[in-house]
Amino acid sequence: MTTTQSAAADGAASTPGVELLPGSPGGAWRGQDFIRSIDDGREVWSDGRRVDVVGDPRFRPMLDSLAALYDLQHAPEHSAEMLWRSDLSGRPVSLSYLAPRTREELDRKWRNSRRWAEASHGQLSRLPDFMANVVVGLYHFRSQLAQVDPEFGRNAERYYHWCRENDIALTHGLGDPQIDRSSTPRERPEIGLRVVKRDADGIVVRGAKQIATLAPYAHEVLIYLSPANYLREDPSYVCWFGIPLATPGLRILCRRSYAEGSGGLAARLDEQDAMLVFDDVFVPRSRVFLLDDAGVAARGFHELNRWSLYTGQLRFHQRLRTLLGTASLLARSIGVDRFREVGAMLGELTSYVELVRLGLAAMDAESAVTSSGLLAPGSTAALDAVAGDFSTRASAIVRQIGASGLIMQPFEGDLAAPELRGALDTYMGGRDIGPDEKSRIFRFAADLVIDRFGTRQELYESWNRGDPARVRAVLHSTYPDLAACEGQVRDLIERGRQ
Repeated sequence: MTTTQSAAADGAASTPGVELLPGSPGGAWRGQDFIRSIDDGREVWSDGRRVDVVGDPRFRPMLDSLAALYDLQHAPEHSAEMLWRSDLSGRPVSLSYLAPRTREELDRKWRNSRRWAEASHGQLSRLPDFMANVVVGLYHFRSQLAQVDPEFGRNAERYYHWCRENDIALTHGLGDPQIDRSSTPRERPEIGLRVVKRDADGIVVRGAKQIATLAPYAHEVLIYLSPANYLREDPSYVCWFGIPLATPGLRILCRRSYAEGSGGLAARLDEQDAMLVFDDVFVPRSRVFLLDDAGVAARGFHELNRWSLYTGQLRFHQRLRTLLGTASLLARSIGVDRFREVGAMLGELTSYVELVRLGLAAMDAESAVTSSGLLAPGSTAALDAVAGDFSTRASAIVRQIGASGLIMQPFEGDLAAPELRGALDTYMGGRDIGPDEKSRIFRFAADLVIDRFGTRQELYESWNRGDPARVRAVLHSTYPDLAACEGQVRDLIERGRQ
């Protein structure tokens, strides 16, 4: 049975060699089953209190949004582009976990990722689709891990199949605590997550990682450290593994919820960010993918993200489209779209949308077979280097067009008050639009670019691909045509001497 066969409603009763998550029917989740699956006793803290993610009103709206996305996979009009039949179990599983070997499979994979991004309007930076693609990268890199230890390669392969057959939602924690970044491991060992004990059964890790986006709603956390300088000094800081978020000793410390008191985007799409605190957490040996080797960790960090970075740009494209639609509606609602300077700003924002679309098409056209036999897209490095600037400028354009109207708008209670209706109709309407529709457009824009949720989104776009200065410097230093560019200039200089 090939991976290109269409999904079906029913699958085999068991998956040979792959353990199912407790209570899981296996295969792609349906919404309510997904909600039940994370009711597992995990230790989640918010605003000084331990919370029940499934029952807490601050967390439930986002959980319901995720459940709706999982249900989308099974909708008759979408299942063919979001599911495929597993060659292990015969169950319908998510195309997010497809490890593509052919052009047809890669095309199907991208159609699925677009559907996830479109359905969430580009606002969910850590969609389950993103980390599923990181696990595909782990599977791709398994032979390199096996060169360090054959067991690491086998563990990575088993983990990929387990995540795929169970439709596991993951988070990751890449950043170290912001304590004293100038200190060394000798001075402050808590500067990073490290192995403090190891034996034949596994390892024990201690420390913290941030920012684990989606952590309260994920099943697992995948740790694959980017080897900073201090990791090279002390191999105990190099540890790749995956464990359940309900593991004893692992605490999820969430930032304050943006959904609280909000009826807008934040109420439905606050995916949460968290610090993960590992208080001597045991990781079974079967869940360890790499230890000690900083060189392999450095190479692998890019390899694991060969597919996920592309899906991240697909999501970013949808976010820019949302910003463009918002800016255009704002301008039309108050008649400023006819002003030359506003038209120029809208055109600038449109150019960002198109540049990302063209970049995505080019990266896809440059897809090539990897060392593991999978088909991967070309480098996202150039778009990664400019995405933060595009996002910051796009948000600024929305703010400039909306201006003070982003602050001064009536809410539903005002609109429903008979005593206020006359004044609102006179002073709060727009061009060919009443105050009801106009205020909703402006309030949506405010959610998108000026409230806590919108500001967080903008900060995320600036930093999620890494330190912008480092990303640009690496792009230049690794540019394959740099020598040719320098050669062209040297040739021109030499010709000028003749």
